Amino acid sequence: MSYVPLHHKYRPKSFAELVGQEAIATTLTNAIRTAKIAPAYLFTGPRGTGKTSSARILA
Repeated sequence: MSYVPLHHKYRPKSFAELVGQEAIATTLTNAIRTAKIAPAYLFTGPRGTGKTSSARILA
């Protein structure tokens, strides 16, 4: 069995799995649904708040 870091194993793969960021998940989901995605998004905040996970899901 190979070692998989926990932050890789349990990283959310959809906005529905993103915990604690319901407002951001809803906003980005609506942007995708209506095909009005901005050319750039700036994710800011302290460590561990889901910035990278949100960006990976959006990508």
